Amino acid sequence: MKLMAKTRNIGISAHIDSGKTTLSERILFYCDKIHKIEDVRGGGAGATMDHMELEKEKGITITSAATTVHWRGIDNAGITFAEGIDKDCRINVIDTPGHVDFTVEVERSLRVLDGAILVLCSVAGVQSQSITVDRQMKRYAVPRMAFLNKMDRMGANPHKGVAALREKLYHNAVLMQLPIGAEENFKGVVDLITRQAYYFDGENGEKVRVEAIPADMLDDVEAFREKLLDAASNFDDNMVEKILEGGDITEAEIHNAIKIGTQTLKLTPVFMGSAFKNKGVQLLLNAVSRYLPSPLTCKRPIAIDNDTKEKIELIPDGSKPLVCMAFKITDEQFGQLTYTRIYQGTLNKGDTIINTRTKKRVRVGRLVRMNANDRENIETVGPGDIIAIIGIDCASGDTFVGDDKWDHISCEGMHIAAAVIELSISVKDKDQQTRLSKGLSRFMKEDPTFHVYTDEESAETRIAGMGELHLEIYVERLKREYNCDVQVGAPQVNYRETIRQEAKFDYLHKKQTGGSGQFGQVVGMIKPLLEEKKENDEQVFKFYNEIKGGSIPNEFIASCEKGFNDVMDKGPLAAFPLINVEVYLQDGRYHDVDSSDLAFRIASRMAMRQAVKAASPVILEPIMKVEVETPDEYQGGVIGDLSSRRGIIQASESNDTGEVTINALIPLSEMFGYSTVLRSMSAGKASYTMEFAKYGECPNNVAEKVIAERKDKLAAQAE
Repeated sequence: MKLMAKTRNIGISAHIDSGKTTLSERILFYCDKIHKIEDVRGGGAGATMDHMELEKEKGITITSAATTVHWRGIDNAGITFAEGIDKDCRINVIDTPGHVDFTVEVERSLRVLDGAILVLCSVAGVQSQSITVDRQMKRYAVPRMAFLNKMDRMGANPHKGVAALREKLYHNAVLMQLPIGAEENFKGVVDLITRQAYYFDGENGEKVRVEAIPADMLDDVEAFREKLLDAASNFDDNMVEKILEGGDITEAEIHNAIKIGTQTLKLTPVFMGSAFKNKGVQLLLNAVSRYLPSPLTCKRPIAIDNDTKEKIELIPDGSKPLVCMAFKITDEQFGQLTYTRIYQGTLNKGDTIINTRTKKRVRVGRLVRMNANDRENIETVGPGDIIAIIGIDCASGDTFVGDDKWDHISCEGMHIAAAVIELSISVKDKDQQTRLSKGLSRFMKEDPTFHVYTDEESAETRIAGMGELHLEIYVERLKREYNCDVQVGAPQVNYRETIRQEAKFDYLHKKQTGGSGQFGQVVGMIKPLLEEKKENDEQVFKFYNEIKGGSIPNEFIASCEKGFNDVMDKGPLAAFPLINVEVYLQDGRYHDVDSSDLAFRIASRMAMRQAVKAASPVILEPIMKVEVETPDEYQGGVIGDLSSRRGIIQASESNDTGEVTINALIPLSEMFGYSTVLRSMSAGKASYTMEFAKYGECPNNVAEKVIAERKDKLAAQAE
């Protein structure tokens, strides 16, 4: 219990290029995990947490990396920062990618974490991927703190960052510190609770110097301290009384109120610094230890009883039956590496555990604690631990238990976004085909957003994923890791179909062939599934049974639902999948002898096809949320180009540094090759990010073109 109380499981998440990996590198250094700081970009060895060659080459994080560090709360000079933090706090850190194409890495990391640091660029503030990451944190109710990074940059403004947290993410954000100096003169921070100034000396900022507040900052410190106390007092009635009566409030009371607010997700404490310039990271580590929850105090994880569908609360107790979850897997030279979160019970090297999905028993041959790509052998782990198991076979998201009595449960799953883009791939010979199949199987097992299938008509192998970069990385890995000379086809958009209006159906399936026949009649209606009725981002089909009086016996209802759902695979316009349709089964007829599951399934299938054709079907295309950052001199050209791509400009915001951020919604089909065009248009100075926003209706001319191309393709494949 004592070890669990001192454990923090945290993720570092942000928009791309906000400094997550740089921050992770400093955390490793200040916790004595590494003895030399490497840069994310540059000719050196590369950051510790970016261990893949592709990550070092491209200067981006592609896959999440885990490590364990110990924070002792003191610096090299022996100065104790503050009382109340857990000394020798063990922090399991996961550094996640910022690029939206690898968002599943963030998703599955947040699924198993107890807290998070939301890193924001203090110049750009809240950016597009910041919003996505925040939505993921809210989905799993993860308490978080914000860190305004890059305070040394021109245009850095912590007050603008706090305002963006409040206005764009709706956080109750409050500054915990004020900067000493600004931009290139950024020297340190003032702690609003202790009223002390902190400077970071030494070659790598490892020596923390504590001094009195600069005289010219005294008024600002008191003003912002009042705001901090006002926000914190909402979580402590005693503080409210003391404020009203003019009494003294202790530092311990302030810390406790902020801790309550943070862990209930009702307060976001905001810290600041410059990870690259080695300023502010030690105080952030103090805050992680002080405010973020341990496995004992975090929200209790939930498992589902697969038999009864009841929810089971898991208790962080080493003496209870083992329950753990495999949240990330990678294949390596010596077998599969399975990253695992222990929720309940104890796991020992040599134990036999049960996969609740497959019901297979596996023996745990080797347990390791990860430090990015390095590993440390361990013998036993308990609740709250994040470790890796070597050599067991499972899929990402599988639940393992140590007792037969628990083999019917599974931990709550994670949200997996739908793929929006696909490519055809091929290789030249049989030998390469074998290696290709092996590589694709591995990648599909590791990444739930990466899909592989064979086109039935053309026999092409196709891969699908979250974006061009996502698939580009996997193609490159096939070439490097499996020596496959991969030939890549043109990118294809994953179109969808839906309906625009209600339509009724009344279909009788009746067939007599000598023996027992087939009889089933279904009556009802279909409607477009409205946004507010969707249960998740990819809701495609809902079925409502409104049969009264037994006009269709209960034993045939499931067959009716299957029949309706069968038609969702291919729409009537261009054989794309149907989405966002709800079906109401209201009446019908059956025959005592001739009715069967098959009869009602066929009747429902035919009724659905007729109804969809009558419900004004349309083609839908994926619409992407695009954010472009460009010098203002290129703003006009960029906006004009986006508009020419059928883009809808939603906002254009300038900052003090002459940079403009443009937000737009644009069809994916118009964005292929955009990075080259943008570089050419802006002399290489502009950048952009893109993520899936929604499916939108195609204009008539585009829909006609898509239908014609699909028809030609299907005809060619038929020949």
